[in-house]
Amino acid sequence: MVWQRTGGGAGQTSVFPDGCMDLIWTEGTLMVAGPDSRAARVRAGAAEFVGVRFAPGAAPAVLGVPAVELLDQRVDLDTIVPAATARALLDRVDNSPDRVVALESVAVDLAAAAPSPDPLLTDIAGAMAAGESVAHTAARAGLSARMLHRRSLAAFGYGPKMLARILRFQRALETIRAGTPAAEVAALHGYADQAHLSRDVRDLGGCTVRSLQPG
Repeated sequence: MVWQRTGGGAGQTSVFPDGCMDLIWTEGTLMVAGPDSRAARVRAGAAEFVGVRFAPGAAPAVLGVPAVELLDQRVDLDTIVPAATARALLDRVDNSPDRVVALESVAVDLAAAAPSPDPLLTDIAGAMAAGESVAHTAARAGLSARMLHRRSLAAFGYGPKMLARILRFQRALETIRAGTPAAEVAALHGYADQAHLSRDVRDLGGCTVRSLQPG
């Protein structure tokens, strides 16, 4: 997914954890945003940002770095790939009249040069999103629980239980923002109760359920 944001002045905005990693261009810089385990506060400013968001588990193969090494970090691309490569990719975006198209092209080329995606990672993310137990997911994948945990750290930046928690938080977030009452959101997404939902929103989002509701 490609996204674009133009700053609207001073202040900060929250970026909530979603299990994804991003390749981001902003005013002469290419950077990588690693997976978040909590809300990241990002200064808005007046800068333009263009990003490519990789689905959970996809970016490590493309960038050649385990996700856990970038957990809760934003780093320049030249710390991950050779400096000359990073410079050439940055020049492509800097010199393009359409930076959205240019950055998407860069991401496509990086993906084409990378090993083929491991379908097991998609299965793991899908199982965690569906609320499947870690033990059942590991058994179905032919992995021990310990091996599943290691694979998850490398691919997603955290273990399967944390991945499941973050993916559920994202689903709940969408429902909260649609105006669904908190008690109904909790029941719909498998939280033990409304208090459980509130704790997850506070821990992962750094805010209250009320602050996310419309109006």
